[in-house]
Amino acid sequence: MKFSIRPIRLSDAEGIAALRSQPEIAEYTLSLPSTRIERTEEFIKGLDANSHIFVAVTTLPGGSEKVIGMAGLTAEKNPRMRHCGGIGIMVDKDCWGMGVGSALMEKLLDMADNWLMLVRVELTVYSDNERAIHLYEKYGFVKEGMKRKAAISCGQYKDEIIMARIKDFD
Repeated sequence: MKFSIRPIRLSDAEGIAALRSQPEIAEYTLSLPSTRIERTEEFIKGLDANSHIFVAVTTLPGGSEKVIGMAGLTAEKNPRMRHCGGIGIMVDKDCWGMGVGSALMEKLLDMADNWLMLVRVELTVYSDNERAIHLYEKYGFVKEGMKRKAAISCGQYKDEIIMARIKDFD
């Protein structure tokens, strides 16, 4: 499958809302099945200079784009933590295993390393999300701790693993 990675646009709201409402994605994110497109539009409009959000899109017959993934990097605003950032990523369930997650991760880490020079990039992931954990470890993230019963998913409390990648710019 051919796809490209580009910065988020307001016109992506409908595609992102559809992505977030997929049961396989909602299970592993903090999305709710009731999330409305307007909420996604508000999110996009509210992005600030510290938020770097990208989408993976594929071109459909007829030339329109379909959002098949989204990833974001948020740099810390506090001056004493400006060397840190947090990431999040999601990929359309029909595109798992096709390199979309890796391409999005590479885009985020390029931003972190070559544009923001972040030393610490961190994330949390549900402890049972083996596919995501494998992706993060592939890009140098290591497990640092566990937040027990951190979120509700599919009627259960889920543990979150705290992971981070440290890069020294010596």
